[in-house]
This record gives sequence, C-alpha cells and structure tokens, in this order.
Amino acid sequence: MSQKPPSSRRPNAKPHAAKARSSKPRKASVQPASDAPKREGDRIAKVLARAGVASRRDAERMIEAGRVAVNGKVLESPALNVTGKDRVTVDGKPIGEPDHERIWLYHKPTGLVTTNRDEKGRETIFDKLPDALPRVMTVGRLDLNSEGLLLLTNDGDLKRKLELPSTGWLRKYRVRINGRPTEDTFAPLRKGIEVDGERFQPMEISLDRQQGANAWVTIGLREGKNREIRRAMEAIGLAVNRLIRVSYGPFQLGQLKPGEVEELRRRVVRDQLGLDGAIPDEQRPKPTRRRK
Repeated sequence: MSQKPPSSRRPNAKPHAAKARSSKPRKASVQPASDAPKREGDRIAKVLARAGVASRRDAERMIEAGRVAVNGKVLESPALNVTGKDRVTVDGKPIGEPDHERIWLYHKPTGLVTTNRDEKGRETIFDKLPDALPRVMTVGRLDLNSEGLLLLTNDGDLKRKLELPSTGWLRKYRVRINGRPTEDTFAPLRKGIEVDGERFQPMEISLDRQQGANAWVTIGLREGKNREIRRAMEAIGLAVNRLIRVSYGPFQLGQLKPGEVEELRRRVVRDQLGLDGAIPDEQRPKPTRRRK
C-alpha cells in the first residue's frame, strides 16, 4: 500500500514535465529560417510610388480598390514586399522601371485643371504636357484660373514630402486685386484669419503698386489650402482677378513661358532636397512643346 502513492505521482508528474519540454521546440518550429526571403525587396506601395504611379497613401488606396496585381494575382492588402523579379501591374498595365527622383518646373497656363481626370470634361494639365515626359505627378495644385509655377515629379514619396507644411518652404504669388487697398488693409491676413471655420496661417504680404482700379501685391504662404488667397481676400472685401505663383521654396518660375516644362539638373535636386546617392547630371532635351 505504501508504494501506490509514489507510483501514482510519478506517472502524473512525468507527462506534465514532458508536455512543458515538448512545447518549447514546437514554438520555435513556427518561425523557420525560410521566412527570411519574404522580407527581401520593398513594400509594394513604395515600389508604386518610386515608379511614379502615385504616392504611397494613394497606392494603398489603389490596392484596396483591387487595381494592383503582382504576378497575375490581384492584391487585397499592401502588406507585401516585391523585388525586381516580380511583375507588377496597375489596371492591367505593367509599371515602369523605378527611376531616381526627378523634378520638372512647369508654367501652368490659366484654363487648365490640375488633375488626372476631370468629371466635367475640362482640359487638364496632363492633356498639354509634352509626350517626352514620363509618368509624373503634381506637387500640390493650382486652380483653374490660376497660373504660374507648378512642380512635377516622378516620385510619389517626394511629392508627399514637398507638399507637407513641415518643409517650411515659402510659396510666393504675384496677385492682382480689384480695389485700392492700403498696407493696413492686409493687417488681418498678416495675423492669420479664419474663413468659413477654416484657419489660415499668417501671410507675408507686400503692396507693390496701384494700377488703375487694380493693385498688385506679393503674397507668401507656407501652406497652401484650397483657394486660400482668393478666399482670404474675399473675407476682407477684395476680389482677386489674377494670380501667378512665382516660386515654390527655392525653385523659381523665372523666364519660363506658359506651357513650357524644364527639368531641374540632378545636382540641383540633390542640393535642395538633400538626397543621397546622386548620379552625375544627365543631358536630356528640354520637353517644352505642348501636346496639341
């Protein structure tokens, strides 16, 4: 009788100990070294951005909409890395080879919409860009009746970076307004103003000259909200009848004529944006002709 309790305890104890020991290798076995290749390459959204398809954020939306496929399989999630061996398509068309970051200066004329497609059927800037340009995106936008400098880039990440107010870049505009303002007229705009519940940051404004019934002013913004200058002027009783963007950060409109496009030299892009891995300047023809 004295032998039963120890014999009954030992069988019970051994299986428990065995389970505890056997569970450790099982957990390790679910993390095989073969998982490593899955981490090679870049995220699909980054690849699409570098190919000039869209910004990473917009690329993720395209994936969610079922527009992107890898090796013939439509993606449902952006949580995928791809390499140069993978075949990536958007709307059934292969994407281009990733290029280094490039920027073009474009003098947008009035009467063009800054969008890829316009639901009202109006002409867009992409209808007028030279055929020689690769697939590009706009950095910000100018409304239908505005003109002047618009930056174009082939890189979605760079587009997003340049659009953020955190860059601190000043955007300057030459603006013609109807009326006879004085320096004091613009005091509310220099302090910052709220229009229709939206707060506008302080503007840099200088009154340049009076020309008949109109006045010319130079305005500097560090962020560009939808029709910000026009709405701000309306709030203080003035109407804008011409608006020209003359600079965006360090980049100037200069003598570029309406409809013309000029690519910045790689060295300039590198110096102004602090990009690594710069390549020597390339000799490319200036695509200044507009599509007919």
